[in-house]
Amino acid sequence: MSNFSWMRFLRGLAGIAVLILLWEGFARSGKFSTALTPSFGEILRILGGMLADGTLVKNAAYTLGRVLIGLGISFATMVPLGVLMARRPLCERFVLPLVSVLAPVPSLAWVPLFVLWFGIGDLATILVVIYASAFPLLYNVWRGVSAVNPVWIQSASVMGAGRTAMFRKVIWPAALPYVLTGARLAFGRAWIGVIGGELLASPQWGLGEIIFNAKEFLNAGDMLAALIVIGLVGLFFERFVFQLIEGATIRKWGMVSGARP
Repeated sequence: MSNFSWMRFLRGLAGIAVLILLWEGFARSGKFSTALTPSFGEILRILGGMLADGTLVKNAAYTLGRVLIGLGISFATMVPLGVLMARRPLCERFVLPLVSVLAPVPSLAWVPLFVLWFGIGDLATILVVIYASAFPLLYNVWRGVSAVNPVWIQSASVMGAGRTAMFRKVIWPAALPYVLTGARLAFGRAWIGVIGGELLASPQWGLGEIIFNAKEFLNAGDMLAALIVIGLVGLFFERFVFQLIEGATIRKWGMVSGARP
């Protein structure tokens, strides 16, 4: 790891340390009872107990599973639609107004309707994930394919590239930085949406369900432990999973400058 990476890592640790100190000061200030503002050590003890009995792992697995299912469906539908919008103006003119109307509506606003239509449980929560992740992915795929240099397409066409080869060797690699940006945004929206969906749609298992149940018993320690796990899982995907994907694709191809908007 480079010196710059070490410095960035240390700055991150310093920020976390400051946050912990601020929380400790607030928890010990006496403004609220210790049951409502447990110390950081108490939160870690609760977190360790939930890890030891397996409830935390099981709930986190259910939440992550819903996110991956929803993201998988979003990718399977929005990537082809985004490519079609970029390559077919008629499709763009039809779909873009719908996106402009639906995208500003928060995904959690749909939860009550999804619950009415499909009942409480997994389906309503997965639909929230699909809705939350669909638009940032669609928009970035559309922008990425639209931004491909026409000279590259013309050159490949002159050299005899067919449609499949054109897409696989020219269009997709050129659009991939935008696609990965869309994937990052989609995962972030999906991770927020799934927790809110679990809070409102009340599936049997999930990190949101831990928070909901803890609220019923005024168990702030369980809520804070679940919030820490939610943040850590999001950080893991942002800092490791997507960076590994970038390293295997756009960084390898020398296209880092287009990786982020």
